[in-house]
Amino acid sequence: MDLRSTPNIWFRYLMTTISPKWTINLLFRLCHHCKPNLDNPQTLDEKIQWMKLHYYKDNALVKQCADKWQVRNYVKDNGLENILTEVIATYHKPEEINWDELPNKFVLKWNFGNGGNVVCTDKAKLDKAAAMRDLKRFGKIKFHLLAAEPQYDIDEKVLICEKFIEPERGNSPVDYKFYCFNGVAKYVLCCIGREEGQKPAFYFFDRDWQLQRLNRQGKMAPEGFTIPKPDGMDLLFEYAEKLSKPFPYVRADFYLEHGKAYFGELTFSPSGGFDYGRLPESDLLFGSMVKLPGIDFD
Repeated sequence: MDLRSTPNIWFRYLMTTISPKWTINLLFRLCHHCKPNLDNPQTLDEKIQWMKLHYYKDNALVKQCADKWQVRNYVKDNGLENILTEVIATYHKPEEINWDELPNKFVLKWNFGNGGNVVCTDKAKLDKAAAMRDLKRFGKIKFHLLAAEPQYDIDEKVLICEKFIEPERGNSPVDYKFYCFNGVAKYVLCCIGREEGQKPAFYFFDRDWQLQRLNRQGKMAPEGFTIPKPDGMDLLFEYAEKLSKPFPYVRADFYLEHGKAYFGELTFSPSGGFDYGRLPESDLLFGSMVKLPGIDFD
C-alpha cells in the first residue's frame, strides 16, 4: 500500500489534523480489512497505532531518533560513532546542492519520513533535474499527517548527503532490519537478491541464524533453507539492543559490507504500522512481545 497515493493525500492531511484516529482507522482497514483494537491492542501493528496516538507525540527521544539527522547524536551518545556513515554535506533545500562539489557516488536523503532517497553510483549518468524534482516533491510531504506519525513532526528539515556504501556484490548494500522488543533484538529481516537484479526477497532469522517463517516468503521457503550468516552479524545484534533499549518497540537498520558495520536508521512505525507483508500470526506474536509504557490492559 503506497501511503502517498491512496486515499487522496490532501484529504488525509485534513483528516489527521482533525483526528489522527480517523486516519489510523481508515488506513488500518485498507491494509488489514478490519478495525484496529486500540482499546486493548494485541498485534504489533495495533500497538504501533496505540503508540502513535499516546506515546510518540510527546516523547522527545523518539522524535530525536526518528530524525535521520538528530539520531546521529543518539548513536554517538551510545558510544557507536564508529558505525555512522560519513556525511559529505547538509542542506536546507535542494537548490543549495552544488553538484560539482559532490563525489562520483553519494546518497541524498531527507531527515524525516521514509523513502525518497537519491542513490547516485555514477554522477556522470545522474539525471540531476529528475533528482531535484524528486527531492523537492518529497521535501513537501507532511509525513506526520500522511499516516498519523507524530514522530516525524520535526523542527527543522535537513537534506543529508552521505558517502555511498560500496557493496561487496551488486549495486546496493544489503540492509539488515532488526526487530527489537523492549530492548531485546529478537529477529533480523534480511533482504537478498538485489545483486542479481531481481525482485528482492525478505527472510527472518533469529540470533542462532535459524530461519523463522514469519512472513510469506519465509513460509514458502523450502525445508532446510538458509543463507550464509555474514561475519559481524552477532555484533549487529548487540548494536541493535544497545540502541533500542529505551523503547517498547523499534526496528534498527544496519548495513554490513566488507566486514564493517554501518548504522542506517531507527524506525518506530515500519510501513506506518500498516504492514500487510507480515503473516497475521506473526503480527500477533510480535505484538505479544511489546510491553506498552505504563499500561496494563489486563
